[in-house]
Amino acid sequence: MKNIFLLQNVIQDYAWGSSTAIPALMGNENASGPPQAELWMGAHPKAPSMVKIGNQPVSLADLIKKHPQDILGESTAAQFNNRLPYLFKVLAAAQPLSIQAHPDLKQAKQGFERENRLGIPLNDPQRNYRDNNHKPECLCALGPFWALNGFREIDNILGLIAKLNLNCLAKEAAYIRDNPNSSGLKAFFQALLTMPAKQKQVVLTQATAEASILSDTNPAETNPAFQWILKLNQAYPQDIGALAPLFLNLICLQPGEAIYLKSGELHAYLEGVGIELMANSDNVLRGGLTAKHIDVPELLRCLNFEERELQISTPDKINAFEWVYPTYAEEFMLSKMVIKQAMGAVSIESPSVEIVLCTEGAAAITDISNNHQVALDKGASVIVSASASQYSLAGQATLYKASVPDPRIALFRRS
Repeated sequence: MKNIFLLQNVIQDYAWGSSTAIPALMGNENASGPPQAELWMGAHPKAPSMVKIGNQPVSLADLIKKHPQDILGESTAAQFNNRLPYLFKVLAAAQPLSIQAHPDLKQAKQGFERENRLGIPLNDPQRNYRDNNHKPECLCALGPFWALNGFREIDNILGLIAKLNLNCLAKEAAYIRDNPNSSGLKAFFQALLTMPAKQKQVVLTQATAEASILSDTNPAETNPAFQWILKLNQAYPQDIGALAPLFLNLICLQPGEAIYLKSGELHAYLEGVGIELMANSDNVLRGGLTAKHIDVPELLRCLNFEERELQISTPDKINAFEWVYPTYAEEFMLSKMVIKQAMGAVSIESPSVEIVLCTEGAAAITDISNNHQVALDKGASVIVSASASQYSLAGQATLYKASVPDPRIALFRRS
């Protein structure tokens, strides 16, 4: 069996996706097609990648099931029950995604079992849990990428509410003014989500009116949170989630910058194209900016209500061509590789399973044990089995690599 396989990946056509970004990466035209939101690389049962064995397409999930130790490696197969532990994506957001969070491992297992006992089909739109896994994730920007992540510091929240003169939120603001802690944040957020429709309309009308005045008066110096309130309200009229920039940290990642999200972190991706790497799960609990199912009690049960400053991650250089993004995750590690013609062929040790995606240029990847070579053009991706203990890359290309954390690289657990 070969050790390196070219992947045929599934593209998810969600409404918030871009009609140009993923097609441009893949070298395809999409002028009349639906928005393309996510390119999935992995073995999630919802949309596994395919590989060719001979002339026959085979699901990557089925191939791993048949040859778990060869593909995953002995230690990874044992640690993750013969399953690929991560899901690798390209995410292209032309419209804001929902405000959401992901459960921790215990919550995911309990929720999945509970909904199975209730007989809720896996494809039921009212279902919260579609698998029994948690979903820590890392998002690395390929271009400017706007996102919301984690609750702002309480003084900052109160200052933004005051700046917009939102007297109609006096009662809700009092929850965090009188209790500047996690319990106050929970009460504040719960009050927003459960607010009567008429009050929501009053609050949103006043907030957008004030934000518009501030933006028109001095747009160059206007807090971008106010501009995003206007954008979100336009995209999702009468959705209280449009106020999220008031209470969540707003960031515009620059190319190469990343954020790491632990379980329970409230967040929303707003606009941009990025590389996303996560534990192999599709569990999402939503709180707004969506027409999909929202379960407020379940979301509140899973959230981390700690105020914090947003931490931006930049990669650490480990050799002449590779940089690694530090995370806490046991399931995955994200690397960026830049190879140049002048380097010749660079050699890489591969102790466990890897997925490599080419985002710029072109390269050739070669299994050193048998000289089997695969072309990696822009938009192409391969899975490198653990059996290919060493491979080489040659060409002129930028590549992103998903792998299981390497114990030889201590930095992957840094915050």
